[in-house]
Amino acid sequence: MKPNFLTLTLLTFATALLLAPFALSPFYLPIIRDNNFQFYQLLHGEIYKQVTGYLSLLFVVLEMVLTARKRGRGWKIQIKLPGSIRFWRSLHIFLGLGLLVTTLVHTIGAQGLNFNAIFLWVFFGVIVSALVGAVAETGILESPQKFFGFVPNNLESKSQSRFWLPKGVLIRKLRLIWLNTHIFLVNAFIVMLAIHIFIAYYYQ
Repeated sequence: MKPNFLTLTLLTFATALLLAPFALSPFYLPIIRDNNFQFYQLLHGEIYKQVTGYLSLLFVVLEMVLTARKRGRGWKIQIKLPGSIRFWRSLHIFLGLGLLVTTLVHTIGAQGLNFNAIFLWVFFGVIVSALVGAVAETGILESPQKFFGFVPNNLESKSQSRFWLPKGVLIRKLRLIWLNTHIFLVNAFIVMLAIHIFIAYYYQ
């Protein structure tokens, strides 16, 4: 099981819809506050934040287990789970989208201030970098083209042009960009998550 290009495109649109409330929250949160203050207080209450926060944390832990499952050989970590690497990569994508849903529920779309705002944008970077990379790779793999690029006017064939890359070479070059960016952002996210949890309990 591996999401095809159409599925990933639909997931991209779903991600855009889930990100929209974060842009619109400065408009709808004051409306909720003014029209139903008790509900607004509930959304900002300690119980609501803890339940939705732990739910989000569960998704993060699951993602970390899947990452260890995918990269366990390189890290010399033995985590044996049934199913193929392709299956777990697909599950990794869908769990990432689920994490975005739980984050939206946890934050109610509020962008936060100072550290929390930066933390949220790092998380957005994690989601977007993974999705963009997956869509690009899948689009290239499913394309009937064997070479990608352009041929200058003074050259007659693709093989003569250094501007044309075979499918496999292009994927490897793109992966150097998006995957390293994604891994960097994930590491930053994990560090900031630990700080976020510490701050939440310190000021409880």
